[in-house]
Amino acid sequence: MSSTAPWWRSAVIYQVYIRSFADGNGDGVGDIAGIRSRLPYLKSLGVDAIWINPWYKSPMADHGYDVADFREIDPQFGTVAEAEELIEEAHQYGLRVIPDIVPNHTSDQHKWFRAALSDPPGGPERDRYIFRDGRGPEGAEPPNDWRSVFGGPAWTRVPDGQWYLHLFAPEQPDLNWEHPEVRAEFEDILRFWFSRGVDGFRIDVAHGLIKHPELPDLPPRVDPDGPPPRERVAHPHWDRDEVHDIYRAWRRVADEFPGDRSFVAEAWAETPERLAAYVRRDGLHTTFNFDFLMASWGSKQLRAVIDDSLATLGSVGAPATWVLSNHDVARPPSRFGRDQSKKWVANERFRPEGPLDLELGVRRARAAALLMLSLPGGAYIYQGEELGLPEVEDLPDDVLQDPMWERSEHTDRGRDGCRVPIPWSGETAPFGFSPEGATGEPWLPQPANWKEHSVEIQTGDDASMLELYRSALHLRRAHPALGEGSLTWWDAPEGVLAFNRDPDFACVVNFSAEPYRLPQQHKVLLASRQLDDGYLAPDAAVWLAL
Repeated sequence: MSSTAPWWRSAVIYQVYIRSFADGNGDGVGDIAGIRSRLPYLKSLGVDAIWINPWYKSPMADHGYDVADFREIDPQFGTVAEAEELIEEAHQYGLRVIPDIVPNHTSDQHKWFRAALSDPPGGPERDRYIFRDGRGPEGAEPPNDWRSVFGGPAWTRVPDGQWYLHLFAPEQPDLNWEHPEVRAEFEDILRFWFSRGVDGFRIDVAHGLIKHPELPDLPPRVDPDGPPPRERVAHPHWDRDEVHDIYRAWRRVADEFPGDRSFVAEAWAETPERLAAYVRRDGLHTTFNFDFLMASWGSKQLRAVIDDSLATLGSVGAPATWVLSNHDVARPPSRFGRDQSKKWVANERFRPEGPLDLELGVRRARAAALLMLSLPGGAYIYQGEELGLPEVEDLPDDVLQDPMWERSEHTDRGRDGCRVPIPWSGETAPFGFSPEGATGEPWLPQPANWKEHSVEIQTGDDASMLELYRSALHLRRAHPALGEGSLTWWDAPEGVLAFNRDPDFACVVNFSAEPYRLPQQHKVLLASRQLDDGYLAPDAAVWLAL
């Protein structure tokens, strides 16, 4: 990749779920001080940037995704001054900083929403949100049949009889992005943080924001076994074309600042073509590749996703980004260690089901890491992924905090299992997550076997997941073939994916049940499993120098 290309086209970005990364003040909740203390670790790991989940002032109904003030840091995480110091220190380590931005909704404690509740129906303060009269006798039924992502109806009634829209929790009222004040406010928020040195933003629910002006009922669900629809029916509140006007304006704001400031969209779209619309040349810079994340373990599925992603994103001049996990999905060893005949889909991503072969899951997760980090474009690593952490599936009911648990009437355990504070050192909890002598317990309990996964125990162990990631990231940084570019597939037997990247690099992944004989003339750079006399074992990957 050319050294003059923008950094974000090939960056490896490490996701910091701030509550669970490192606790600097001993209260059991991660914070900015904790992140600052671990910057040397992130530098040694070999990543290029950190994405930090919301750190803004919040009542924490959805752990920070319900923002009360976008220009303040929540006191449990620190202060704006500490955030500025973190940004400066990260830059000294050569790490860029990308905070979350949450534009679809605010907290119900935001000053705008409190003013809206004090205003009568039809008052101007309500126009910044989506208030409507109800249906049925005395307006006692919600305005339409929309459902909350967290379960239950997407509408809550206020004492004066009107209803407000919340596509997530009731504590997260949706903003009205047709209102000019909303658009101006968020452009100002972007400038506030850009001027403090942040290098970009991850945009939460980037496919939301715009709703059909008439708020119609949801369209009928398409029968998966029936004929495909003749034409696309636009969803009334997801991935509407008008959302791109907002991001074109945001791109102009980013371009006001030096240093290749960038955005990454959390955008769920029906097709790669719909996804590519977010990253056209005058729009956002990159978008998460959820098709790759949700693909089952198999050569055909993954090759199709890789080909589609590279072709579609490349057609608009955007790089692909690859991701295996994040704070919303079950961790890779626990996904890959289960039956792969059924494709994971969005509304099932939080619920690992069926017997788990964790050993198998770890082998596949190691191979998947080498595949991901050798593909053209950028990549995201979720904290603890480099430690091989499995999903914590046995959290007691009484400690679950994800709003999905309550909103689903205790039928969906939510996402807490991938959010347990990560282990750094020691034999017992909090495993170095909190400082020595801390009085606060970790906000979610850590399993006793977390000690086997700690940074301390894995450091220097060449067979560990951590050292595999560290080696791969340092090779990726050093090798001229890796990062942005193209790939060329090899002819390989069924169940094997193999490709080369110029100059002089190849990746081979064996999804089959039989060992695969590697070309003898190539030098092994890195392997997810030990090779046996030149054979690549099943569920393994290798990097080769050609």
